This record gives sequence, structure tokens and C-alpha cells, in this order.
Amino acid sequence: MLSFIDLDDLKSHLNITFDDDDTLLQSKIDAASSYISTLIVPIDDGAEIPGPIKEATRKLAADLYEDRNGTNAARSFETEYGVAALITPYRDFAF
Repeated sequence: MLSFIDLDDLKSHLNITFDDDDTLLQSKIDAASSYISTLIVPIDDGAEIPGPIKEATRKLAADLYEDRNGTNAARSFETEYGVAALITPYRDFAF
């Protein structure tokens, strides 16, 4: 599976300087990349990942990490809306 961002990218986004949560962070990247990949047109391995796809992945992975218990519905709504807005130009609307 193609990850749209790497661990260092997410750690920089979250301003995390320690390594204790690296495995957890990577799992959030994998989950976010997997989810987004189901909504957009396929991106070939080795192809340049568009900036909005990277930002959507950062937003979703950060939300999955920071709200692990899913208790902040308002934050989740904002994240969902932001991710949707970022990926809209890359959506696969085939039915």
C-alpha cells in the first residue's frame, strides 16, 4: 500500500520530537492513506503525490492520533470536512 506521507512528515506536522509513538503514528498514516486511497483516483507508485493529498493525509492522521478515543465530535467533523475539501479535485466519482 502506498503511504501518502512519511513518519517524519507527520511528526513535523504534530511537532513531535520523541520516538515513543512512532509505531502508533505510522499506523495512523497507514489508516489515513488507506482511507483516502479508496476515495480518489489511483496514484501510481513512484508518482508525485499532490500537495492537497498529503495535507489531507496529515489532517486525518493527526486527528486519528490526537483524538484516539473519538470523543471530540466537533473536531472530527472539521477534519472530515477539511479532508473532503482537499481531495475533491482527485475524487473518483465513477459509479
